[in-house]
Amino acid sequence: MLNIQKKMSNPFLALLGLPATAVGFALSTQIAALSWILSNKYGLDIHEVAFVWLAGPIAGIFGQVIVGLISDNVWFMGGRRRPFIMIGGLVSTIAFLTLPHIRSISNITGITDIILIASIIALFLDLSINVTFNPARSIIADLTPEGKVRTSGFVWMQIISGFFGVFAYFLSMVFGNEMLLYIAAGIVFLTAVFPILFIQEKKEQTQDQADDKEKFGVLQIFKEIFPLYGFLVFGVFSLFYHFFTDALAAWHNPVLIGSLIYSVAIGVYIILQGLKHASNKNEFQKIMLAHSFTWVAFQSMFILSGFFIENQILPNIGLQGITANWFAEKLTGVTQTSASSVGNIVSLGFFILNLIGAIFPLILQSIAKKIGRVKTYISALSFSAIGYFYIAFFSRVELDFYIGMFLVGIGWSAVISIVFAIMSERVNPAKMGLFMGVFNLAVVLPQMMSNGVANVIKATGNHQLLYIFCGLLITTSVIFWIFVKEPESSGTKLNVPSGGH
Repeated sequence: MLNIQKKMSNPFLALLGLPATAVGFALSTQIAALSWILSNKYGLDIHEVAFVWLAGPIAGIFGQVIVGLISDNVWFMGGRRRPFIMIGGLVSTIAFLTLPHIRSISNITGITDIILIASIIALFLDLSINVTFNPARSIIADLTPEGKVRTSGFVWMQIISGFFGVFAYFLSMVFGNEMLLYIAAGIVFLTAVFPILFIQEKKEQTQDQADDKEKFGVLQIFKEIFPLYGFLVFGVFSLFYHFFTDALAAWHNPVLIGSLIYSVAIGVYIILQGLKHASNKNEFQKIMLAHSFTWVAFQSMFILSGFFIENQILPNIGLQGITANWFAEKLTGVTQTSASSVGNIVSLGFFILNLIGAIFPLILQSIAKKIGRVKTYISALSFSAIGYFYIAFFSRVELDFYIGMFLVGIGWSAVISIVFAIMSERVNPAKMGLFMGVFNLAVVLPQMMSNGVANVIKATGNHQLLYIFCGLLITTSVIFWIFVKEPESSGTKLNVPSGGH
């Protein structure tokens, strides 16, 4: 064991966060390049792009829960989490190398359906990301004690991952999205495979883990996620809607609205139950549902922002004056087109988002020591709501989009750091991998709702609705978070029984 691991020093926490950095860089690359390459290189429409992105949630449903469950109970290649991190990194590398060659793959295989090939590659990419992400987060919880050290572990994870994410968008602006895919293949391989070799996992189980005999099957997991049934129903509907659009068109909006109404109603029910009988299980359910609304907003933004830029901002500005084009033109000497300008503006906006996401966790950590993690999280997430509404109602030129992304980035910095520290203290530590996977369903199932947002925008032709929806969804999440109790390790003593998980 490395000496820095024995001391739980900051260098070790940084090393511990590198596997998650590989996932963060992969996600940033996917966000920067996937929608752009599908719409501009292969000519897919907005609803077709959104359908390809459904591969991610589908992969997450199976990948994270199953891998989380398995990794809690196995030991090979020197660890519980290590083999999944290494395998996931390798598959991500291969997926990035194939994305620019969808047309060639079509010619070689004889499969003419570009959407099918893109969906399969996206499925493998997302499956590899999901296979890696759960163990990469779980290993932080495994090897750090509850409280400040664990929070620091997740903060370090976000700082390093955030800066690599910023780097991905910078590379996108300078070299273009196709070259970014090749660079990502190398970086993801290096950061996923090699750092984990220097981290020693605990083979010995704690007494609580050894004594834990509770079995979890598919039925039990299905019961655990009952707050997310609304998102699950619409996700399944979205798959059928893509193939039977005409037959199901009249049902789309009623199912979408019904799913959202169910999710809000079940949230109210869970809050009322918590007021009567406080428990860790109830707290976990509240956090999971609040987190789900957040991810409908962020995933919709990631997928559809390029279409917003193309229709709401690009017509108001000339190509010569676009700030985002400066990097590519100065460093490569290549004149930018309308299509590349859209990609550059999106990349610079997400560059700002991730830069704030990388810097602010340290600020939020200091604030959390004074007012608690939950209140800090609520405050940060509120800035995202403000940012979304600002873009929706005031975004006319390039700078407006960047101002909005700055505000959204404050909330983003908390979403991918603090929330895991809070959640991890509400579940059974003997099944950390499993519950990380279950909690991830609060990410992947809501992501499928983004397909509904895309369909509404396509039907109305109003791209402003994207950020209006995002603002409303984040506001709903903030309201639910208000009823989440502060964990005891934050320094605020709570009368919450330990039963449930």
